[in-house]
Amino acid sequence: MRLFIASPVKLDDYTSIKEDFKDMIEGKWVEEENLHLTWVFLGNVKNENPIIDKLKKISPLEGEVGIEEMGYFGRPPRVLFAKTEEKLLYSKAREFKEAGFDLYRFKPHITLCRIKTIRDYKAYKEKLKAYREKALGLILPEINLYESTLTSEGAEYACRYKIENLL
Repeated sequence: MRLFIASPVKLDDYTSIKEDFKDMIEGKWVEEENLHLTWVFLGNVKNENPIIDKLKKISPLEGEVGIEEMGYFGRPPRVLFAKTEEKLLYSKAREFKEAGFDLYRFKPHITLCRIKTIRDYKAYKEKLKAYREKALGLILPEINLYESTLTSEGAEYACRYKIENLL
């Protein structure tokens, strides 16, 4: 099974974000129910039990974490993403490392769209500036082990284990 560890995300108005960028970029938008912050991508794993044992050493996120900006990876841009205050997430990432997970090149982000083409680069950059320091939503106070099944419609996720803050 193909596994990854992530926290679910709730954006305030994902429809408006997609609408704002629709004339500038062409690409594949992540389904709203699949939005997440990936902590660790594990890939193909035969037995999830050792992973769950390690996850039991991780504490839940302390409350919801605000998402406050957008950015991109690649030149030319290939991934449009949302991000948050990285210091908060790096301290949690240290906990993952201490529990035995490999966080090689951890770059906290929420993938929104895999970009195929940018039709108007100047307008795209200007629109990104409009989203600087703008409250976009929350990373929910859960850390989940997900199984990802690739289908012709896209990835389908099933939660296999959950660490949550019950406050």
